[in-house]
Amino acid sequence: MSQISFDRLPVLVEGVRTPFLDSAGAYSPLMSYELGAQAIAGLVKKSAVDTGKLGLVVMGTVLHEINTTNVARECMLAGGLPSRIPAYTVAMAGISPSVGVANICDMIALGRLEMGIAGGTENFSDVPVRLSQNVRRSLMKIRQSRSTRDRLAVLGSLRPRDLLLDVPTSSDFTTKLTMGEACEAMVRKFGVTREASDAFAAASHARAVAATDAGFYREQILPVSVGNLSVTEDNTARRDTTPESLSRLKPVFDREHGIITAGNSSRFSDGAGALLLSSMGAARAAGHRVKAVIRDYQFAGVDSLEEEMLLGPAMTIPRLLQRNGLTFADVDVWEIHEAFATQVLINRACMASPEFVAERFGAGSPSGEIPLDKLNIWGGSLSMGNPFAATGVRLFMTAAQRLLRFNQRYAVISTCAGGGLGAAFLLENPDFVKA
Repeated sequence: MSQISFDRLPVLVEGVRTPFLDSAGAYSPLMSYELGAQAIAGLVKKSAVDTGKLGLVVMGTVLHEINTTNVARECMLAGGLPSRIPAYTVAMAGISPSVGVANICDMIALGRLEMGIAGGTENFSDVPVRLSQNVRRSLMKIRQSRSTRDRLAVLGSLRPRDLLLDVPTSSDFTTKLTMGEACEAMVRKFGVTREASDAFAAASHARAVAATDAGFYREQILPVSVGNLSVTEDNTARRDTTPESLSRLKPVFDREHGIITAGNSSRFSDGAGALLLSSMGAARAAGHRVKAVIRDYQFAGVDSLEEEMLLGPAMTIPRLLQRNGLTFADVDVWEIHEAFATQVLINRACMASPEFVAERFGAGSPSGEIPLDKLNIWGGSLSMGNPFAATGVRLFMTAAQRLLRFNQRYAVISTCAGGGLGAAFLLENPDFVKA
């Protein structure tokens, strides 16, 4: 493991997230920064952190609002933090919050700061719909024109089709594939069954419902005020989801031969979350109880955007374990983002294949099958929803909770992302760490 002095170890002190809601629901009146502001304000209140000790705020987002280009800055200011704290926004698709965590942890380890906040915010209920590209460019030409004649000439160049709105899509810019289409391409390359996908999705819902009923998520969730309404819990998990009910749904992305349906896919969701990160020394000096030590991380891209878009976990976890001298058997807590049930199963199968791991990372690299009874045991994105830049916050918080609740030592968090990207983090239970 990397040699960092005990006092400079990056640690997770506290975290909160808003309830995750299906889009076009209760969060519709809010802008994304307002969700993020409530998360930050809730984190400060819950942790009782001295805001004068905070050195940086980093927030991720995927769906950018042009009026809040640096949404991290707007979140922290609206959340009541002092303006002298710097803030910046990161965008790395679904692993955006992971970038913020990694950057702050590095700065803590290097002694650049003692405490910081990383998180993410996403509100698909407020999609930034634009005028068409031709209209936008014409408006700028009109603004720069010097005569009425020139302005009329620009207006005369527009056609009826230019009046159509430019609505964001979920397609990858380079490949033009939606994430679902990209996942179907992975099915064709690696193979997985519809039955296995539906069973995994149904299990995700059952686990999320059980964890919610047991109160495990109350530790994470911050009530959100929307006008006179107070939102206090997720509305994403379905109590009536079974493999049988899912089997009746038709494929969405490949209607003739596909296996991915609305039921075994994650849904567009709204939510925000924030994590308080610190050096071990600063956390102890302030009297904070540490929830997890953030030992290491790995980012990677995939080898083929057309066939492996969502293979991020398989491209990061073996490297992460090898660098830290660990095997798959050494890890008891696994939290892997569920973009699609199929995607999780394919990544799991790839990492269990010594041939795949040796081909990608060299002989001797660790391979192993992640046990299903250690993977996402409180549900995942299929059931909990997927507000892209906030999902990573939920993964960190859930992994830390599981480590402490079950007295287990290591946790691995991993996420795939659009653009063929992936991230993985290694967490350690602080009770196993000695000065």
